Amino acid sequence: MDEHVPPQLPVTWRPRRATIIAYGMAVVMVAGAVVLAIIMPPQMFRLADRIGLVVFGVLVAGLLHLLGRLRVEADEHGITIVNALRVHRYEWPEVLDVTMEEGDPWPKIDLANGLTVGAMGIQSTERTRSRKAVAELSALIRDRGEAPDRA
Repeated sequence: MDEHVPPQLPVTWRPRRATIIAYGMAVVMVAGAVVLAIIMPPQMFRLADRIGLVVFGVLVAGLLHLLGRLRVEADEHGITIVNALRVHRYEWPEVLDVTMEEGDPWPKIDLANGLTVGAMGIQSTERTRSRKAVAELSALIRDRGEAPDRA
């Protein structure tokens, strides 16, 4: 990875395409459910059916929100990794490295406790943006992470 100057904090990395697609589809689902609930023939579909359809659209939109909220945030104290189902918060000394191998969907954050966490907020499908984000995050980890052992 090339040497990068760490970015100014706070900084947030999020996938552009995934966010647009997730929230765009959420709007389509809710709007479509409302339109269908209005235009369905009243003799075949009762009020409960219509409400159920709108609730289903809102539930699907809620699931899409889980994909739309993906991000990695860095501040003075550490990083927050917002994945689809979990939010992880790590202080800088807990973070050792970030790697994204060819073919990985998102980078992996190596932690001092031996665990690795995927950072879904940086998507490899956005090639240039993801390489830049990984380089910036790597520079922050080198700058603020656990100090190397001195002999």
